[in-house]
Amino acid sequence: MTTDFLFPKIADCSYVSCYCEENVWKLCEQVKRTRPEELSKCYAVFVSNEGRTVPLWRQKAGRGDDQVVIWDYHVFFMHNPSLNRCLVFDLDTTLPFPTYFHKYVTETFRSDLALRPEHHRFFRVIPADTYLIEFSSDRRHMRRPDGSWIKPPPSYPPILSNTNIHCLGDFICMSAGKGPGAVYSLSEFVQNFYKSPHVMAQNNK
Repeated sequence: MTTDFLFPKIADCSYVSCYCEENVWKLCEQVKRTRPEELSKCYAVFVSNEGRTVPLWRQKAGRGDDQVVIWDYHVFFMHNPSLNRCLVFDLDTTLPFPTYFHKYVTETFRSDLALRPEHHRFFRVIPADTYLIEFSSDRRHMRRPDGSWIKPPPSYPPILSNTNIHCLGDFICMSAGKGPGAVYSLSEFVQNFYKSPHVMAQNNK
C-alpha cells in the first residue's frame, strides 16, 4: 500500500465515539481544506437497513474474537482515486487505517447469505461534496427523553446545513429514490467499487 494517504495518522483525525456521521463529515471537511483536488473522489457511506439492525465485524465496540457488534447504522469514509484502487477509512474498525476496499468489506460485512433478511446490510453512498452541503444534525438522536446525553457530544457546535433542519434520518434511510446519493445492496456495493485483478486484466486486453 502506498503512503500517499489523505489522512496519514488516525490520531490527527477528529473523532468522538458514537458520532460516526460527524466524524466522517469532519474527514470530508479536512479533504476539502487540505486536498481539494481529491474531494470528488471521496464518499461518505452509511450502512443500515429498514429495521436498523446491521451486524458488523472487526469493530472496536464489538465483542468476542470476531469483534462483532450490531449497530442501528454506521458511517465510514471512502476514497476511490482510480478504477482499481479504493480505500476505506473507518475510525471505529480494528482493521488498519486505511484498509483496501475488498479486505474491509470481506472482514467487516462478510456475506448476507448466512444472515436473516432483516440483518442484510444496505449502503447509501454520498459524494463528499454533497455530504458537506446537505448533512445536518442537531444531535437529538443522542438525547434521552429527559434531555441528558446518551453519549457525550463533540465539543464543537452541531453541524447544521443552511436550512438548519435535522436530516440525519434521510441519510440512514435505505429506500431507493429518497435522500442523497445512491443506495446499494452489499453485492451491488462491491460490484460498483471493487475491480478484481482478473477483471482489470480482461478489460485491458
